[in-house]
This record gives sequence, structure tokens and C-alpha cells, in this order.
Amino acid sequence: MLDIQLLRTDPQGVARRLAERGPTPDFAEFERLEASRKTVQARTQALQAKRNQLSKQIGQAKARGEDAAALMGEVNAQADGLKALEQQLEQVQRDLDAFLAVIPNLPHASVPAGKSPEDNVEVRRVGAPRKFDFAVKDHVDIGAGLGMLDFDTAGKLAGARFSVMKQDVARLHRALAQFMLDVHTQEHGYTEVYVPYLVTGECANGVSSLTKFKSDLFKIEGRDLYLIPTAEYPVTNFVRGEIVSGAELPLKFVCHTPCFRSEAGSYGKDTRGMIRQHQFDKVELVQIVHPAKSYDMLEELTGHAEVILKRLELPYRVVTLCTGDMGFSAAKTYDIEVWLPGQNAYREISSCSNFEAFQARRMQARFRNEKGKPELVHTLNGSGLAVGRTLVAILENYQNADGSVTVPAVLRSYMGGLDKISA
Repeated sequence: MLDIQLLRTDPQGVARRLAERGPTPDFAEFERLEASRKTVQARTQALQAKRNQLSKQIGQAKARGEDAAALMGEVNAQADGLKALEQQLEQVQRDLDAFLAVIPNLPHASVPAGKSPEDNVEVRRVGAPRKFDFAVKDHVDIGAGLGMLDFDTAGKLAGARFSVMKQDVARLHRALAQFMLDVHTQEHGYTEVYVPYLVTGECANGVSSLTKFKSDLFKIEGRDLYLIPTAEYPVTNFVRGEIVSGAELPLKFVCHTPCFRSEAGSYGKDTRGMIRQHQFDKVELVQIVHPAKSYDMLEELTGHAEVILKRLELPYRVVTLCTGDMGFSAAKTYDIEVWLPGQNAYREISSCSNFEAFQARRMQARFRNEKGKPELVHTLNGSGLAVGRTLVAILENYQNADGSVTVPAVLRSYMGGLDKISA
């Protein structure tokens, strides 16, 4: 969440910056809540001071052997009023927290202004799309031709937006996750972790806004547990409520999990194939870093995700998301988009973001700075990569005229030496 002191000292400046992202919150409501907080807090503090003064007088009277009954009666008479004020103050604070809970992060100064994906700015392109001398197919038709990608059976099992993979396509999917984990742990310095696929509401609220995005999650009926939409949810919460040593930073974790998303609001979008599903796998990168280094680390993390695509020899581009297209918690985001011949388009395969202190403030995740004082960490995350979409990219970019798919050279050792997937 945003620093409430920033809203108190510069509400108009915050409003201007948030306007770049879209509709702005009702700051008149914030001012009303703040006025109420100040009034109730002043009255509470005055009564608390009076109670403390009376308590001191009671102690002095007893020390002198005097009757303190009248003073004690006055203290007791104030108790109910003080309790009521304290309850009012707690309620106002809850209302302020609820107001803050739905306000997105402020965009970094380097983020381009814009309202939609059309306003995103391309940073670089790597690799040239392959030229085919036959009619290209998309991954759905390729998988069906191989007999190894089955959406009909998945629909029978769980409904729309699920898939069943078989034989060498399932093995390729597994190989991709293993390859990504090996690169990130052995070459990029990440610590591999295995985490629960369920988190509490407190964890979910730590990285995003449960109030705002509850409909995007799958909830366990009757329990305060949610299926994770990404490993970012459990892994970032490793540092919730902690004060880590500055010498420990950066903390770098990599985690392979299934991800579960309700895809609320995506009706009619990407209904064909594996692009937008309720269940998919990702290898997630999470970094907990010193605030002064977070933007350097964002470049590093994005580069780590790019390495996977380079090793797989898949064409891609990197774009900076504009203010209107960024996620709720992000201060700056790079999207990595892989080329998909079957769609004749670049599609997102990784989103790498710096959240600055936005998540850490809600989680109270801190480190001891150079002066030994607790300070909020900065958090980052990105996919390294989305496994299913990487599989899609391989099926489409490595397809052959006879319906087979060539296995990328870097994956063959993970596939028992197999160099081609055929029906």
C-alpha cells in the first residue's frame, strides 16, 4: 500500500500521479476520514493525558496517606468515555486502511504515460521470426495432430480453460520447468524453494489487494485459504513481519508451481488453446532487495528471464508497460513477449516488476539499514518463464511441415536425447 504520510502531506501530487493510471480515488473521502481521525485522536489523547495525571495524583495522595477515593471515582467516570473514543479511533483507522487497500502504486518517473497496451513502449527485439515454406499451424492443431494435446478430455474433467498433455508433449513441459530451474539456480544465484499452493487471505493481501482482486482467486469453501495465482504470493510473504539483516540482501528465490486463476472479466478472450487457462505452470523469480538497488535489480531480473528465451532460440521483444497497463502493485514493469507464428503476434510470456516498498509496507517486511534502523525492503518478481506459454512457443516456432516438432537443442538432454516429437 501507499505511504499514508505521502497522502497526508501531498494529496494533490498523489492524485496527479494516480491520474496517469486511470480513475482516481475519492480524495474528499480521504480528507473526511483524516479530519475525523485527527478529532477523535486529539480527544483520546486529551483524555489519556487527564487519566495519567489523575493516576499520578492518586499515587501521590496514597503516599501521603490521604483519601484518594474522589480521584479514583473521577478516573472510573472517564473510563467508559475513553474506551468509546478508542473504539472510534480503531474504526476510523480501519476505514483509512480500507481506503488505502484499493489504491494502486504510484508509477515510477520512467514509466511512459498511456491508457492501453497500444501505448506500451518497445525497448528491444531479440531474434528474427522464422520464415516458413509451408502453412503454419497454431499449437492447438499441432498438439492435436501429434495426439498429445487434448482439450476435449480436459473439458470433460474440469470444463473450459484446462488442458491435458500426453506423452512427449507432457515430457517437454516437464523438461522446460527443469531447465529453467537449473539455469536460475546454477547460473543466476537463486535459491530454489518449494511452497504451499494455498495461502491465507493475509498472505494474498500482502502482495496485492484482496478487497479489489478477490474475484480473480479460487477460494477454498469455508476456509481462509486461496489457491495461488502465482508463486509470488507465498514466496514474497517469506519476509512478512520480518526484519532481515542488510547484509543478507538481496534475497533471491526461484519457485516452480502450478498457478490458478479464475480469469474473471476475461470472457471471450483467448478461449482457444493454452494462452489463458485456469491452471498453468510458472517458474517464478522473486527478489527482496535494498531500496537503493531495486531498479538495477529489475534490469538484472528481466535479463535472467530473457536468458531462457535466448537459450531456446525463440524470438521475443521487451516492452515497458505504460501507466494505464501496469498491474495494481507495480511501480514499473517490463513485459517480455515471445513470437507466436500461429497468431502472427508477440504474446506475453513474462512480466517483470519492481513494486518498490508497496508490498513491503503492507507486509511490514523490513531490513536493518546502514544506521541499524528498520527500513522497508523493495520487492521484485517476474516469470522465468511461464511454462505453458513457453511450450506453446516451442510447438509453433519449431513445427515442421510433416506435423512433427523439433526439440530445441538445449532441451534434448532433458528429453533423453530425443530431437524430434512425432505422432
